[in-house]
Amino acid sequence: MENALLISLTRQMALKRQMSVVANNLANVNTAGFKADSTHFTEYLMPVARMTDQKGPDRILSYVNDTGLVRDFTQGSMEKTDKDLHVAISGDGWLVVQTPDGERYTRNGELTLDPEGQIVTNEGLPVLGNGGPITIGLNETGIEIARDGTISTDAGLKGALRIVKFADNSQLKKEGASLYASAQEPEDAPDVQILQGMIEKSNVKAISQLTTMIETVRAYTSVSHTLRRMQQLRQDAIERLAGVRNA
Repeated sequence: MENALLISLTRQMALKRQMSVVANNLANVNTAGFKADSTHFTEYLMPVARMTDQKGPDRILSYVNDTGLVRDFTQGSMEKTDKDLHVAISGDGWLVVQTPDGERYTRNGELTLDPEGQIVTNEGLPVLGNGGPITIGLNETGIEIARDGTISTDAGLKGALRIVKFADNSQLKKEGASLYASAQEPEDAPDVQILQGMIEKSNVKAISQLTTMIETVRAYTSVSHTLRRMQQLRQDAIERLAGVRNA
């Protein structure tokens, strides 16, 4: 019975983890450039624990092992905003952002100008060009961003967005909703296209996530019922044993 309780508890812990991931996906369904996560579970066979008094496959005890997250890096759909500083990246590429902890990478193209005229993310972090941060005069107009990332205004050329790619996107580490860190050396991404006046939407499929949430709740409830039944069996066994001793 102890083994059954432990196996059920590992399942509940895995389901709780899955629910947290699904809830985070749904919370960021409207976050530009957000990439959906999914949990990855494997079967874990206890190396020494066995139900030796049982016959058949039930002799081996199988637990649930939470091995980590799998991130979906497929491109989200494009949404037209017609805002001059909004950009979407078509292809495998990342904007480079300067943070207090060093360079980070994002596909969230909801860019804007800070009070000093510097191009920043919607969190206020400087977006880097090929020569560093890009500044646009507050009185300048006619902002145009070409497909190669070149930025110009009525005052002339202002710089070009630095777009990079990585050999293995799965090695990127998420920080917050749309920033990523990487121990890999970034490479130039000359084949991507920058689309002005558009943003890449989250690639979260809301209906699919809601379905997964319902299935997770049902599974958690089922395991909870099993645990309560086993607790009741334990209590009944103790009461019967106590009755036999007192007889």
